[in-house]
Amino acid sequence: MEKVSSLIKEEISTIFAREFSDSSVGIITVTDVQMTPDLKTARIYLSIFGTEELKEKTLSSLEVHKKHIRQIIGSHMSLKFTPTIEFFLDDTMERVSKIETILKKIHEEDAEHH
Repeated sequence: MEKVSSLIKEEISTIFAREFSDSSVGIITVTDVQMTPDLKTARIYLSIFGTEELKEKTLSSLEVHKKHIRQIIGSHMSLKFTPTIEFFLDDTMERVSKIETILKKIHEEDAEHH
């Protein structure tokens, strides 16, 4: 499972770099790929850099092109069957950034009071 996840992550990253790198979509980073135990579904977690509107537009664009992306995976990888792909937005980096901003503000306020 982990090997297939890793290979699909690599392939998807290449596809995004090659086919989804214009300014109409946000900058897409594949943060994780998780395979179901039967290897029939790949859950692809993405970080998309841009405004909320651009993120939604990018995710919608990927959904429209999902079949094409799956075909590319199937033609580039020698798997018994090509998994169905599902895209999920991974907002971990955003949450980390917000937490860091809050902590920085707390430290600054603390320093002002001492």
